[in-house]
Amino acid sequence: MQPPPPVPAASPYSYADIADLATAAPMALHARIYEAIALKPERAPGVAAGFARFYVEADVVSLIRGAGPLASRISYLVDLPLDAKGKPPKLKKKQPVLLFARPVPGAAAGSNSTGSVRLIAPDAQLPWDPATEARVRAVLTEAVKPGAPAEITGIANGFHVPGTLPGEGETQLFLNTRTGDPVSITVLTAADGSRRWSAAFGEIVDGASVPARDTLAWYRLACGLPRQLPLDKLAGTAPEDRRKAAADYAVVLGALGECARTRKPPID
Repeated sequence: MQPPPPVPAASPYSYADIADLATAAPMALHARIYEAIALKPERAPGVAAGFARFYVEADVVSLIRGAGPLASRISYLVDLPLDAKGKPPKLKKKQPVLLFARPVPGAAAGSNSTGSVRLIAPDAQLPWDPATEARVRAVLTEAVKPGAPAEITGIANGFHVPGTLPGEGETQLFLNTRTGDPVSITVLTAADGSRRWSAAFGEIVDGASVPARDTLAWYRLACGLPRQLPLDKLAGTAPEDRRKAAADYAVVLGALGECARTRKPPID
């Protein structure tokens, strides 16, 4: 009897970690380190405490996201955490990494020259492994589809209206997005107190559903919604109905769960 196939290792990074980087970066690359030089503190201004800055040259294995010519070898700066003894980590030759970057205007892009890229965050270099690359590709596949869920920047407005039977009600919330694309949340409460909610990404509300965890729609909601409903956005709604809307909103947040991160998201 043959042993079962090995279970593929999971990525050490959460879905939100990867989505933070992949959706913000014009370029995502799989590369192998050619050379890494730890810079002296006087040559690395602005490095956060507990980090060291490296000048790195790396050979491009594949361009996961991005367009246009790219040099076969690239250079960049990266800040990496010191080890438990306060020493810089060792970056070995041919060590595989994932990079989330943007091109440097005017940098060389010939196949026989070293081009330059700028990481979208000082630490936007991750150790490469098959599971993490697969998750990056899954996020990007969703992100480039027409009508992909937009980044949520806040609550625009909303309301709660009672139903025809005691205990029934409906809350609708309309969200602001970075692109201006419409996103809305609907919570329906039955007479027995049970709630059913859905989210619509787009103009059409019919057919809206609850997004599955670790999808781009889930990430946009779980990581983009404020932790409390701003009641001033429910202008014209009676105080009691505002309280019901806040309770409905708490149910949505609870169903989405925590936006778990193991690293800080990049800053715009």
